[in-house]
Amino acid sequence: MISVLVVDDQDLVRAGFVALLGFVPGIHVAGEAANGVDAVQKALELRPDVILMDIRLPELDGIRATERILAESGPDKPSVLMLTVFDLDEYVYTALRAGASGFLLKDSPTAMLIEGIQAVARGDMLFGPTITRRLVEAFTHSPPEQADPSPELACLTDRELQVLRLVAKGNGNAHIATELRVSEATVKTHLNRVMSKLRISSRAQAVVIAYETGLVRPRG
Repeated sequence: MISVLVVDDQDLVRAGFVALLGFVPGIHVAGEAANGVDAVQKALELRPDVILMDIRLPELDGIRATERILAESGPDKPSVLMLTVFDLDEYVYTALRAGASGFLLKDSPTAMLIEGIQAVARGDMLFGPTITRRLVEAFTHSPPEQADPSPELACLTDRELQVLRLVAKGNGNAHIATELRVSEATVKTHLNRVMSKLRISSRAQAVVIAYETGLVRPRG
């Protein structure tokens, strides 16, 4: 059962998400919050698996709330799926850097929302089509792919760099395990070490760093 905390300052929107998710098998709404400060308190109290987090919140915006939640949650961190009516670039980058695992527009289809919750709950990433297009367009202008690791990645072993590169290219753990001829558990161990060394808390943050440092580039 996936426990979810719903965070939105609009009562009707929040109630709509709560009602919708109440009919989805395998998902349980653990609680709800109407502002960023309450979101932090509820997240630390209820320990949900996934947080649906609106970006524009009173008292403390969703991005800063996400940063605080992930910083204070210890090793058992929730996955944060950002929801917004906006798709501006600055929101995408700041949300991912804050540790969000996914980013969807509020007008996304219901099936995509449910898929997003399930995806981030199991440690994957989820982005709506518009967000994905914007990310690829922006990353095309990032540094050229490097043969040697960036100084920022010098703390990683060769195997950890391999795993990071494959993650950044959109591969899941099962595919990476097959590619490197290791177990999925080993892949998870390497990825956890990557995130620990780079002081990040999500797979999405790892992807951003891989592109920003030139470890990988999108084709085309």
